[in-house]
Amino acid sequence: MAPPPLPLFSPSPKPPPPPPWLHGPKTPTSATPPLPIEAPPKPHNDPKPQRSNSSTTNPLTTGVPGGRTRRAVLGIIRRVRSLELSNPPNPRPRPSTSGNIPFHLPIDRPQEGQEEEEAGKDEKGKLTKSRAVPWSAARDEHLKVVLRREKKVREPTRAERELGPALLERLRRAARGMDRWARAKKAGVTDEVVEDVRSEWSSGQELAGVRIVEPLRRCMDRAREILEIKTGGLVVWTKGDIHFVYRGSDYVHNMKYSHNFVADIQKVRTPQEKYKSNVELLGKHNGKAKGAFREKDSSIDIQTYEEPVKGTLYEREVNRLLDSLGPRFIDWWWNTPLPVDADLLPEVVLGFKTPFRQCPPGVRPTLADEELTYLRKLARPLPAHFALGRNTKLQGLAAAILKLWEKSLVAKIAVKVGIENTNNEQMAWNLKHLTGGTIILRNKDFIILYRGKDFLPAGVKQSVIQHEAQVDAQQVKEEEARLSGTESLQMFAGLPSVESSAGTFREYQDFQVNQAHETTINNKAMIELEAEKHRLEKELKDQERRLFILTKKIERSNQALAKLHSSWNPSEQSADKELLTEEERMIFRKIGLKMDEHVLLGRRGVFDGVIEEIHQHWKHKEIVKVITKQNQSYQITYTSMLLEVETGGVLIATQKLPHSHAIILYRGKNYRRPEKSPSNLLTKREALRRSVEVQRRGSMKYYVWERQKSIEELQWRLANVAREIRKLTP
Repeated sequence: MAPPPLPLFSPSPKPPPPPPWLHGPKTPTSATPPLPIEAPPKPHNDPKPQRSNSSTTNPLTTGVPGGRTRRAVLGIIRRVRSLELSNPPNPRPRPSTSGNIPFHLPIDRPQEGQEEEEAGKDEKGKLTKSRAVPWSAARDEHLKVVLRREKKVREPTRAERELGPALLERLRRAARGMDRWARAKKAGVTDEVVEDVRSEWSSGQELAGVRIVEPLRRCMDRAREILEIKTGGLVVWTKGDIHFVYRGSDYVHNMKYSHNFVADIQKVRTPQEKYKSNVELLGKHNGKAKGAFREKDSSIDIQTYEEPVKGTLYEREVNRLLDSLGPRFIDWWWNTPLPVDADLLPEVVLGFKTPFRQCPPGVRPTLADEELTYLRKLARPLPAHFALGRNTKLQGLAAAILKLWEKSLVAKIAVKVGIENTNNEQMAWNLKHLTGGTIILRNKDFIILYRGKDFLPAGVKQSVIQHEAQVDAQQVKEEEARLSGTESLQMFAGLPSVESSAGTFREYQDFQVNQAHETTINNKAMIELEAEKHRLEKELKDQERRLFILTKKIERSNQALAKLHSSWNPSEQSADKELLTEEERMIFRKIGLKMDEHVLLGRRGVFDGVIEEIHQHWKHKEIVKVITKQNQSYQITYTSMLLEVETGGVLIATQKLPHSHAIILYRGKNYRRPEKSPSNLLTKREALRRSVEVQRRGSMKYYVWERQKSIEELQWRLANVAREIRKLTP
């Protein structure tokens, strides 16, 4: 008879409390459910026990494989998340009286292979699920919280907002099959590009392609805006650097309005008159062509563009400031704010002059290196204030820069791309002399001008001038009071009327008048000559110091060469020299020139390794060919004689090759290979040091010759200046 089944819940001993991550947070009204204990194993023939009808709440680990391991916890988390997604909470939940707290686990999903970290192997090699260990809970406490970055919402284009989906899809399919387009060059979307687009539309095509190049290609969104503003169409599709512009459904119907509009615009002659009458002309024709396509003259598109009122307070303030300076440059190849078009500013401003400047007391007017670096870093992220395309006639731009400097330390000017004969150096020089500012950066793209420490805004300048006038008036009053007091004292005391201007304002005025009167042409010439003399003396002293340094270096180089030459003892010419006939020399010369094997002499020259290599060649052949890269004839002669003496052979010939010289040596009839390498020559390392020192000494001798020549010229110029000064001296 089978034993009765054991109960599922044992009354004793008392089970341990479950870990906190298996249930939600504790509340005063919640009770902890009992922990189930597994029954002992039963034989296979026993019937399957029925489930208990207990009303107790099942734990979260019920039906989850793995028990209390990390894998089980992650399974619980997935279930909880699926419940949250299936039953989203109300936006305004009522206050709960039970005190329950929502259950959230911000734990990232496991990576591949992490779920098997808690799995182990038994003795037979089978995978088994391990039980929970004490340190696993501590490790789970440091799980990372994953915060995903919100993807930026793409703003729909103007074509996507105004055109229907079916029409837009049809136009894009048509654009994919187009193989012709206009080309917008460096100057941007010019009048020629607009005319090409309009001619394409007039031929019956709904779409026209425009290929964008640098620098406008850097910001294709900005290129799309420019095309839509200048042509009046809609960019329906962009493929790489090509925009496809749709003309609109009522393009032909409204052509008459565009002709009247262009005719009225052409009546305005100057850019300034265009800018002033822009609003009136646009208002006149907006009533006729309201809601329809309007063709505009591209020369005034800059003024007709209006930036929408949006963005941060800083962006709105920048736009307001730039609007007060002049018309905007709509062909700008970067994002907004658009810079001011300096070419549309007036070329000549009546009464313009370089502003009055005065540096505060105790402040150095020049910029230090740290200040220059700071200003360049400050100006780098700033938007461009002006876009300039001409080199001269910049008084209008200078007046706008002075107005800008009242609110900004620097003025950033961009050089227009694609305009011929632009010279950023001439632009910077003219602006510097018109405004009196300091150029802190100049290249082919930007010119940055700093207003200077002595810059005075308009209000401050007027205050300084008024204060100086008040001081002068006060000094005049004090002088008049002193004179009246002196006259009254002389009248009552009977003192002689001897006037003295020592320490008075009259003395200062007399000094100023006399000094200005004495500043004649001769005095100016004398000042210039003294300045030139001082400059020449300073330069002469600098050249003499450099010559002294070079002389010391040559002396040290000579000492190093003497130390190397002390270990070099060339052999003497042998008196018993082998004689060869002319026929033998001719034959040996032909054989040597036809040889492919040779010994190459490098920058080290002749050292012990070269002699050993020549003897190695003579071991198999009677003739050896030595190639040298030397060019001077005396160097080649000295090298050939040195090789003949050190090797003990016979010099056959020295032949010039296309890019080098060949030295042919014969070993002789009574040749014997030496037993050891020569010890009277330099080693390979010493030969390299000698070559470097010789080359270095030669370069320094050349620089010494240049310095001596410069010193002689400076002495001659200084003597001429001294002679001119003696002529002007009375």
